[in-house]
Amino acid sequence: MSHPAIAALQARFGGRIETGQAVRDQHGAGDSWHPAAPPEAVLFAETTAEVSDALAICHAHGFPVVAFGHGSSIEGQTQAVMGGLSLDLTRMAKVLRVSAEDMDATVEAGCTRQQLNEDLRDTGLFLPIDVGAHATMGGLASTRASGTMTVRHGTMRDRVLGLTVVMANGEVIQTGGRARKSSSGYDLTGLFVGAEGTLGIITEVTLRLAGIPEAAKAGLYSFAEIAEATATVVEALQCGLCLNRIELLDALQMQAINAYNGTAHPETATLMIEMAGSEAQVAADLEMFGALAEGHGAAAAPCATPEAYNALWKLRHSALYSARALRPGAKSLSTDVCVPVSSLPQVIAGIQAEIAAAGVMAPLHGHVGDGNFHLVMLFDGPEEQEVVRGLHARLIAMALEAGGTATGEHGVGLGKKLFMQAEHGQALGVMRKIKAALDPQGILNPGKIFDL
Repeated sequence: MSHPAIAALQARFGGRIETGQAVRDQHGAGDSWHPAAPPEAVLFAETTAEVSDALAICHAHGFPVVAFGHGSSIEGQTQAVMGGLSLDLTRMAKVLRVSAEDMDATVEAGCTRQQLNEDLRDTGLFLPIDVGAHATMGGLASTRASGTMTVRHGTMRDRVLGLTVVMANGEVIQTGGRARKSSSGYDLTGLFVGAEGTLGIITEVTLRLAGIPEAAKAGLYSFAEIAEATATVVEALQCGLCLNRIELLDALQMQAINAYNGTAHPETATLMIEMAGSEAQVAADLEMFGALAEGHGAAAAPCATPEAYNALWKLRHSALYSARALRPGAKSLSTDVCVPVSSLPQVIAGIQAEIAAAGVMAPLHGHVGDGNFHLVMLFDGPEEQEVVRGLHARLIAMALEAGGTATGEHGVGLGKKLFMQAEHGQALGVMRKIKAALDPQGILNPGKIFDL
């Protein structure tokens, strides 16, 4: 027998409340190793008013609600672990406003970054959030996502100026605005960015854009040892170069990329870098970076043509999928700790030694310009999963000891909540109080980030 909330939702939305098994299954699993958990019903919302009506009904019946974008999350954020309604926002995909003069735009939550950047092409502006997934703005904001350009442009926290948010009871609020700074009241925008849909559902996002640089050049640098690559990263950042991206890939990851893409790059520790700025600045800084890298024994392969430049970043964005292809049929646990950049060498060396001792296959890649790296730990079966989960816990302990965090960009969801007490201590209690105040019935994405 279905929940009374479903009947009330059907009375409001008719046949748009979908309860078929296929659509429920699609909305009950992200791109992760966490077990699927389908919702009891799915609604493809088309306006903020519809989201408001749906939440008011669910609030009245104590019915859980999980916001859904493109389902690319890898920490179980979209799993409906307590059933309820999956609120799919992908039909809310409009670019509502662009101000080229002010370098900002407002979009609906279901708009993707690719869609926005295509729309901005003629303005000379873009959104510099370069994640590997085809993700929606609501999802990017809700997980405080970042990507390869963080070292230059920051994360979604730095790009979001304001939000339209529907609260648990259906109330609609606006946070922030279009001003580049404000001393007015609490930073509610920052509160919802990264909350993973546990405090309210984002339906519109106002974004700070960036200008497309005059010049951008890239290159691939191969090192004999990963320690030499990370030492180069530290030195390059200290020199204040116009780095737009600086990505680290270990020997196993380069082996995976070659096999997946049919390329023949050196299968050693590798840095993929990009400089962006004026022609003169890019040329000078690229030369200086080359000297730093060569001082650590690197072999350089600059991108001589636009085709080579595009091919390089296509390879980088294939990293997760190429890593998984090393063991067809296996599952993967993708880590994403972030540490102070100076701590990268010892943290990477420490966890890789434990991975080798455990006999686990775990290619490494990451945005090392901001101290964030991923290990794609491959496993097959419950015994191997337990080993991998143990290594994951060890890595997070190392990161926290170094002053870092359990998650640099993937979010907490189901996968990282076991580590939140160790990371936040007494502050986790404050988070629980905020959650209880804004969502007293606990209907918004329940079971994520922490347990009430």
